[in-house]
Amino acid sequence: MAEGHRQRLRERFLKYGIDSFTDEEIIELLLALGTPRKDCKAPARAAYKEFGSLAKVLEADVDKLRGIKGIGPNNVFALKFIHEVARRFLRERLREKDKIECAKDVVDYLCHWLAFKDRESFVVIYLDTRNGVIDIEELFLGTVDASAVYPREVLRQALLKNATGLILIHNHPSGSLEPSEADKALTKRFLKACSLVDLRLLDHIIVAGPSSYFSFSETGLLDSLKRL
Repeated sequence: MAEGHRQRLRERFLKYGIDSFTDEEIIELLLALGTPRKDCKAPARAAYKEFGSLAKVLEADVDKLRGIKGIGPNNVFALKFIHEVARRFLRERLREKDKIECAKDVVDYLCHWLAFKDRESFVVIYLDTRNGVIDIEELFLGTVDASAVYPREVLRQALLKNATGLILIHNHPSGSLEPSEADKALTKRFLKACSLVDLRLLDHIIVAGPSSYFSFSETGLLDSLKRL
């Protein structure tokens, strides 16, 4: 019976796509990759109830996932593997862009990566003269409230990579979209440091949720800080 149900789900996906599925059904199919002969409907429902969304299930701690009845190591492997495949896909798609023109060009990957982290993470995208991506690095991982960010280390990496432009990104685990005074002060420090070595700071992006971000450039705050 379970196999017949999953076959119908597979046929529905091929015919109508992922938008025809609920989060619970997607979780069920992902769990089934780890235990193909087992009915995964109940553990999928339990996982969704526990974490609240597909994204939060994929980002969930391994031990918390294994604490749900019916979810074993093979199921956890399936969830984590597909999540990392999606992350690599978004990263490679970002790397292959000929030109980064605005925050919207990078937020899909950044939100997928950073939205559910419980600690602040500071990421730098290094760009060439055409604003093509040279590299993406997570340089600092801090507490929930702050990261110890050192502009000299970012600039050192930029020079080693022959980068001419930077985009700074960090997340707000609290979910707040507003840049703090510390965020503004840090951006100002980077603007000054970049000007000394002829680097362009294109943006500072704050990720606050799965589809929520604040762009210093798009809001005009970056230009305002340049004038201070």
